[in-house]
Amino acid sequence: MGKKVGIVCASDAELEPILRYLKGSKTMEKAGLTFHEGTVGRTDAVALFSGVCKVNAAIAAQALIDSYDVAAVINAGVAGGIDETVRLFDTVISEQVAYHDVADDILTEFHPWLESVYFPADRELLARARAYCETVGRPVRFGKSVTGEAFIADEGRAEIIEKFAPLSVDMETGAFAHVCYVNQVPFLAVRTITDTAEHAGKEHFEENCAAASQIAADIV
Repeated sequence: MGKKVGIVCASDAELEPILRYLKGSKTMEKAGLTFHEGTVGRTDAVALFSGVCKVNAAIAAQALIDSYDVAAVINAGVAGGIDETVRLFDTVISEQVAYHDVADDILTEFHPWLESVYFPADRELLARARAYCETVGRPVRFGKSVTGEAFIADEGRAEIIEKFAPLSVDMETGAFAHVCYVNQVPFLAVRTITDTAEHAGKEHFEENCAAASQIAADIV
């Protein structure tokens, strides 16, 4: 197992504040992706953005694991708040991640034969995150998140809440978690909220993306 930590985001806007922390960065191109290798504090790290949607996320995560033999992968970025108690700029750290648009038995009856529909976060990373977030002075929530191929504003929100009761929803975390699970690489997702049921729609996502990405990067 390598000693580097992989940090993967969905978009260049989410990656930008991560790169401000990455010192001595050198780059490599693979599969149409740019990998930035350097250090964050005393930790060797490699960071990249995948592009939006599950397939792009999976490509990036597998290329990251294959190329750098990373000891852990952290997904940093933004998400939509779906639980009514989640507020703008809260940060959600996912204890479990599921796909809201995949049939329940696809991943339990077939590869990778999950025990449930959820991919679990790494226990050690969660423990470290909990300890850190007691000191961070920002609202951080721990719970479920879900992933699917559509931006969720109002349509489909009630059904997702009823079935999964998640704190947040996005388009990539499940795929990052899926690839890490099958490769037995520890995984954690840290996503800060850009839009909620009260502040719904892509306009709020776009307006709040930069500030939310910075918060997520600070916590990571």
